[in-house]
Amino acid sequence: MEHKTLSLNDCEIKLAAETGRFEGYASTFNNVDSYGDTILPGAYKETLASNGLPKMFILHRSYELPIGKWLDASEDSKGLYVKGELTPGLSMANDVNAALKHGTLDGLSIGYALRKADYQPSDKIEGGRIIKKVSLLSEISPVTFPADSFARIDLSSVKSELESVETIRDFERFLRDAGGLSKSITEAVIARAKIVFSQGDPAIKTIDAKEIQALTERLNRFNV
Repeated sequence: MEHKTLSLNDCEIKLAAETGRFEGYASTFNNVDSYGDTILPGAYKETLASNGLPKMFILHRSYELPIGKWLDASEDSKGLYVKGELTPGLSMANDVNAALKHGTLDGLSIGYALRKADYQPSDKIEGGRIIKKVSLLSEISPVTFPADSFARIDLSSVKSELESVETIRDFERFLRDAGGLSKSITEAVIARAKIVFSQGDPAIKTIDAKEIQALTERLNRFNV
């Protein structure tokens, strides 16, 4: 099994920090990496089609629990674009999420396997390879020490926990996680909110994040 590391700078990682979701490029095409290898477009298509999505570990620790799951992996003209989600409630996943938000964990590394027919020696770089196909992409891990240092971290798309609320189920999860409300209180709040919002009162103003937080703090006093 081989490992190939990319900086999250190169991956252009985008974080929905409070939800534990992130996405970006785990591998880029037609570039010479620090190992002297160049991966060509189309290299991952067959393994993704036949073997499915890779696993997600931290630092390639495949002997431990996965820290999350990859929701999607696909090729575009630039490289292998992945979307992942850290496992809610898992202590290591929480640590990884904190490190990603703080920018102290800034690398991605793929664990993969090649056959001899998958590559040819580079005629420009000694020891380098031109990789036409990756026979097996088994896992992609966040790692500490990236091999490539160019490009940038894109945190412009970081969403607050409230901004990630798009459905009733998201709202329930927000009240439980951010507000610390019990299941019974959460269900009662949602039920009441449905009644109030269905009235369509034009006088109701938009509630911002601070007001939501204040509301959850007050409700939490009665949490059971």
